Amino acid sequence: MPDRRATLELDRIAVAAAIQDASRALGQLFDAQRDVAADDEHDPEGPTLSLQRAEAEAMLAQSRRHLDEVTAALGRLDDGSYGLCETCGRDIHPARLDARPYATECITCAQRKERP
Repeated sequence: MPDRRATLELDRIAVAAAIQDASRALGQLFDAQRDVAADDEHDPEGPTLSLQRAEAEAMLAQSRRHLDEVTAALGRLDDGSYGLCETCGRDIHPARLDARPYATECITCAQRKERP
């Protein structure tokens, strides 16, 4: 069985680095956009600064959500509820935890939520 805590800690380190990178990139885009007086929305030479900024903001938000998931999983390890489905209370299959160590639900409950 894999060391879940080590896996989650490594994931947390990687996500924290991604957040720093995305924050830095976003800051550079804000600086570049402030320095450009022209309307870059109609530039035929490629993606606009606005589009690049929106993409960087989305990546940053996604990374922050993932960090929250990993941090919550570490909390569940600490309180003994890790590996238990938050919906039905059954064990989450180890293969699911291998794929998504921060999973909060068993596959059955997760699939129920995905269906309309």
